[in-house]
Amino acid sequence: MTTNQHKKQNAFAPLLMDVAVPLGSYYLFKGAFGMSTFAALAWSSLVPALRTGWSAVRERAVNGLAGLILVVNVVGLVLTFVSGDPRLMLAKDSVVSSTVGIGILVSVVLGRPMMTAGLKPFLVKGDAVKEAAWGRLESGAAAASADFRRRERAFSLVWGVVLLTECVLRVVGAYTVPVDTMVWLGSVVMVVAIGLGIVLGGALGAGPIQEMLASEAKAGEAEESGAVEVGGGVPEVVLAR
Repeated sequence: MTTNQHKKQNAFAPLLMDVAVPLGSYYLFKGAFGMSTFAALAWSSLVPALRTGWSAVRERAVNGLAGLILVVNVVGLVLTFVSGDPRLMLAKDSVVSSTVGIGILVSVVLGRPMMTAGLKPFLVKGDAVKEAAWGRLESGAAAASADFRRRERAFSLVWGVVLLTECVLRVVGAYTVPVDTMVWLGSVVMVVAIGLGIVLGGALGAGPIQEMLASEAKAGEAEESGAVEVGGGVPEVVLAR
């Protein structure tokens, strides 16, 4: 198996664990084991909660988003057990989207777009030249720095709006659509929202940033090459006899 195939598997692993497993286990618990809708929803939510907790323990670091998802899952389970309302269990999933979405929008207003942290490794890919180019663009030293910052804000703005919209749709659906239907429809809404985020975020932010990064990296290499040529030459060697 190639390195790219491994990367693709790793990229889809969280999606499978957070969407496919809970959705499949819900129907398994309800259909095969005859559990109530409330019980099936509660038990099917344990898998993503445990996975998030294990990731935090394994990495030995506090991951803001992972911790947020874990807290929301735990609180949602407690609230649902207390109220016995399966619709609340469905609605609480959107709390993650709304909280993260609001956090992203606030970060844009404060001038520190949150989504940049996830975008940078994807575009730089550990390349030292691109890392240096990113630094120049971010610091304001490059000619395209102003546009770079606008694209950073646009990328985060897109994801913030998409996540908030997804939240509203899922909350409305949780209380207006039959529970059995909303179990799979909620996942469809989430997948569509992610797709829109990728497309719009790529067109308005990631794509232009990638082009600016490549251009700045080439400019940096050209400057470095020119400096080497100017200061080059064959050094004189003095032979002592």
